[in-house]
Amino acid sequence: MIHMPDRLQQLIRFFEADPTDAFSAYGIALEYLKQNNDAEGLAWLDRALDIDPDYVYAYFQKGQALAQSDRIDEARQVIQNGIETAQRVDDPHGQSELQTLLDSIP
Repeated sequence: MIHMPDRLQQLIRFFEADPTDAFSAYGIALEYLKQNNDAEGLAWLDRALDIDPDYVYAYFQKGQALAQSDRIDEARQVIQNGIETAQRVDDPHGQSELQTLLDSIP
């Protein structure tokens, strides 16, 4: 099994090899979020969305991380943007997950 720092380093190497790979940026973000490093996780989610503004699940993870950091208004906006993106790219599953997440925020 790959240890988290090793996995993170591996993902960073993948991203360095192809800085246009939104999936690698997303993976790096998730690793940082698993380490409770929200600032780095959110920054990498932003990078993933800069690379691919249609990456529906990056909106989900970013909205969830913002909500867990009590940044509720920002979370709602990000999730709403994700819902609109999911509608535009015809991703009903992603849209449903984002809507469920939005509905769960107090």
